[in-house]
Amino acid sequence: MSATTEHAADAHDAHDDQHAHEEHHVPKDAYFIKTALVLAVLTALETSTYWIDIGRFHTPVLIILMLIKFFMIVMIFMHLKFDSRIFSMLFYTGLGLALFVYTVFLFTFKFFQA
Repeated sequence: MSATTEHAADAHDAHDDQHAHEEHHVPKDAYFIKTALVLAVLTALETSTYWIDIGRFHTPVLIILMLIKFFMIVMIFMHLKFDSRIFSMLFYTGLGLALFVYTVFLFTFKFFQA
C-alpha cells in the first residue's frame, strides 16, 4: 500500500470512529418524550399554585420550579449536556452576567426591602 492510500484509510477510520462517538451521545426519542412529560407535570404544579394557597411559600416554590424547568430545558433541549464544555461555559457566563445586572437593578430600586 502506498502512503497516500494508508493516510486515506486512516482518515476514513477516524471519521467512522467520530461518527460512532457522536451517535453514542444522541438520546432516543423516548428520552425527549419523558423529559417533556416531566416538564408538563412541573408546569401543572406551577399553575396549581394559583388555586392552592400555600401562603408565604408561594414565591420560593415558583422560583424553585422555574429553576428546575430552566435547567432541564437548557441541558436537554439546547443540547448543552451533549455539546462541548466551551459552549456551556459561554452560556453560563452570559447567564451569570445577566443575573448580576438584574440583581443590581432590583437593589437599585429597593425591590428587596419590605
